This record gives sequence, structure tokens and C-alpha cells, in this order.
Amino acid sequence: MSVHLEENIFYDGRIRMPYKWAVGKTGSFFLTQLRDHARIWGSRCPDCEMVFMPPRKNCPRCLVTDTTWVELPPRGVLETFTVVHFSEPSLQPMKPPYIYGIVKLDGADTGLTHLVNEIEPDSLWPGMRMEAVFKKANQRRGEITDLLYFRPEGGARQ
Repeated sequence: MSVHLEENIFYDGRIRMPYKWAVGKTGSFFLTQLRDHARIWGSRCPDCEMVFMPPRKNCPRCLVTDTTWVELPPRGVLETFTVVHFSEPSLQPMKPPYIYGIVKLDGADTGLTHLVNEIEPDSLWPGMRMEAVFKKANQRRGEITDLLYFRPEGGARQ
């Protein structure tokens, strides 16, 4: 019996589908605090004492199932970043080039990936102090984008 292999044919396309998903008790508290108070809350493992940002209900390190809440300051350190040059308007938060960074907030053990703005990419460096910029209270909707972006601590530097 002979087997004939067919050529694989690929179709380049995208499926855009609106959807909603529940963020759960932990995500709901985190996003409500962003929306209602412009405050950032992480979660702390009662066993290993790691502080997670974004918050987690369960500790991935020691598997404790109920972490506790800890308020974090809206400031921290830029751990790393990347500059996005690729353009795909229907999928991106803004027109390229723009910057994504991982900011480890003071008191946290893990970093939050978010936009970095008010600075040119050539002026950024890992270890730079950053601060959160929030939407105005009447514009916040309980989404991660209620935290607009991080910028260098003390304001814009060009």
C-alpha cells in the first residue's frame, strides 16, 4: 500500500470575535480598586510571603490557595522593555512606535506588563524609576487600561 502525502496549504487570516469572560473574585477586586480609587492591589502568599502583581488567588510557588491582599504604591522599577514598531491598528493600543515594559512595583516580587509613555525609547534603561498614570475618575471603567501607562517618576523626560 502506498501513501501519498498531500501538500499542506495555509490560509493567512484572522478571526475577530467579541467575547466576555469573568475575571473572578481576585480580578474583580483588583479592577474595581483601579476603577473606584486608582489604587493598585497585589496579593501576598501567607507561606512564602511573595507579593504578586498582577494579583493571584493561588501562589504558584508553594500552592497556597488563599493569598491575602496588599496595597502597592503606584511606583516601581522598570525591569525590561520593548519598542513595538509593527503596525496592526485593529489590535494595538496606539500607533507605533510605542513601548511595553515590565514594571516591578515597590513591595512586589513580580512585574506588571504595561505601556510606558512620556519618554523616548533611547532614554529608557532597566532600573529606571517609574510611576503609574491613571485615567480620570469619570473615565475609568474597571479595566486594566484604567491604568493608562507608566512614565518616568517625576514626569516626562525627553
